[in-house]
Amino acid sequence: MRFQILILVIALKSCYSLIDPVTIGVGIGLGAMGYNFDFLKRNSYCKLYECCIDEYIIGDVEGLKRDFENHLFGQHIVIQQLIPALKAHLDKERTPTKPLVISFHGTPGTGKNFVSDLMAKNLYRQGLESQYVYKFMGRSDFPLDSKSDIYKSELNDKVRQAVKKCPRSLFIFDEVDKMPPGVFESIASLLDHHTHLNGIDFRRSIFIFLSNTAGVEVSKRLAELMKYGAYRRDTKLHDFEKILELGAYNLDGGLKKAGIIEQSLVDHYIPFLPLEKAHVENCLRAEFRRLGAEPKEDVIKSIIDNFVTFDRELGLFATTGCKRLSKKVEVEVNS
Repeated sequence: MRFQILILVIALKSCYSLIDPVTIGVGIGLGAMGYNFDFLKRNSYCKLYECCIDEYIIGDVEGLKRDFENHLFGQHIVIQQLIPALKAHLDKERTPTKPLVISFHGTPGTGKNFVSDLMAKNLYRQGLESQYVYKFMGRSDFPLDSKSDIYKSELNDKVRQAVKKCPRSLFIFDEVDKMPPGVFESIASLLDHHTHLNGIDFRRSIFIFLSNTAGVEVSKRLAELMKYGAYRRDTKLHDFEKILELGAYNLDGGLKKAGIIEQSLVDHYIPFLPLEKAHVENCLRAEFRRLGAEPKEDVIKSIIDNFVTFDRELGLFATTGCKRLSKKVEVEVNS
């Protein structure tokens, strides 16, 4: 009998996603036989397919911290701010008061995408392949300003359906500076302090916004601080946070004049500092090792001399950070 019930529950895969009367009827029938449907699902269906449970949403913040320490270079503020923010939000002993909303800002190649990908990898067993991780690209998902109203409606529907399916979903919005202004207005209310909205609890979800907006301002501010004697490693979030908030609100992009900012719904504005030569060298060494090759210092020097440019004013910051370097390393490894 137990074997037959197990087979029956596994067979729910096709109807489980539809949540139709057949599924409900089977659940009632099994309940009448003394079996808890959630227990059966967890020990049968969820053994084979991803479910919104701890076994799949692993929330490994310590693993994320290790990845940062080993693979993220020049971004001490990111580590200082993001790790505690995630620990607090994912604490199983308490329920958050609202979704966690974080905005990443920095020039290209400073690690914004890299960090968001590492978050998915360490928070979800299936990483970016998880059905509970949603990534939106500005230029491909929201290409036309003229369709802003359509995008707003579709985005609201997608977010609601996703969180209804799994309250611990992760949403990553890349290229926010390439999105039409106002596109996020439809989800502003979902990011506020509510226990439920139309029966959906958004409080355990996470929203990440990635943008080049204010990246130049961050670089200028860091250069100014260093000019007056500050060490890069000693800079703090408060040195940049107001610049980021004002930049996101006033400069072109999806967050321009956005209610998300006006209503103080962004919990953390995190600056990605421009990278210096030493950080780029570390990126190259890490990429060589990722490809199973031992990095050679003369090759690293050659790549930097030939393919990396630095800011005109100080000659200190790499203009594109570590972006595009992986392809240069692949050529060296395979030549």
